[in-house]
Amino acid sequence: MKLATLRVDDSTRAVRLDGDRLVDLGAADLGELLSRDDWAAEAAAVDAGTATTYPVESADFAPVVPRPSKVVCVGLNYKNHIQEMGRDLPQYPTLFAKFADCLIGAADDIARPDETAEFDWEVELAVVIGKPVRRAEGAEAEAAIAGFTVLNDVTCRDWQFRTREWLQGKIWDSSTPVGPYLVTPDELPGGVRPELDVTLSVDGEIMQHDNTGDLLFDPVALVEYVSTIVRLNPGDIIATGTPGGVGHARTPKRYLTGGERVVTEIQGIGRLENTVAKDGAA
Repeated sequence: MKLATLRVDDSTRAVRLDGDRLVDLGAADLGELLSRDDWAAEAAAVDAGTATTYPVESADFAPVVPRPSKVVCVGLNYKNHIQEMGRDLPQYPTLFAKFADCLIGAADDIARPDETAEFDWEVELAVVIGKPVRRAEGAEAEAAIAGFTVLNDVTCRDWQFRTREWLQGKIWDSSTPVGPYLVTPDELPGGVRPELDVTLSVDGEIMQHDNTGDLLFDPVALVEYVSTIVRLNPGDIIATGTPGGVGHARTPKRYLTGGERVVTEIQGIGRLENTVAKDGAA
């Protein structure tokens, strides 16, 4: 299935893609739907012939999970990106966090802060959690993965590298597109360890292109590792890291200055199409 959170009037609805229609699933958003024990069966059972539906063509997608209890991000997880940043392959994942206020929808404007001169892009495969887990191993970690979505970990590099801790470069308000769909593992080659092409372009120029098969720590390993530290709840997101091609690693360096069109796409999942706002209002 492909699931999403759709903005409808002044609220949101959890929906399932069915051809050129989005079928209402009877929940306010995917976070609410995923909190139900039998969410997958419920979502699959909704009859598109009798339920409320909405056209895909005019869809206004909210963040795929608007208010996750946590967004855990992984740095330096593609082997080629680790090498371009001049680092050794790590023994353990590098983790940092984002907050719900960072997240925006698949077509929303990215708020570029006035306070940064080094605004950068990062295409990422994101894991969405479908059941509560703590210290999950093996099959339990696999079963906790509801599906995958697309995330662009837009980063203020000058703030990121002010200190040895990255958090302050990663948590700017309204900076992180995520969506449009949560795609269940059965839809993807490789299932819970998908091997998918990831691409990011800026104004039509390809900046990043790789395959998730290059991940050093795969999605299941990340669920195991993160859930050892903290419980993972339905709707929580793990961003699995970005491949090579970020602006900060280029010669000369390239950054988003405002007005650019950034397209972030993952094979079989979908694409984010966002304009970088010039006014830095958020």
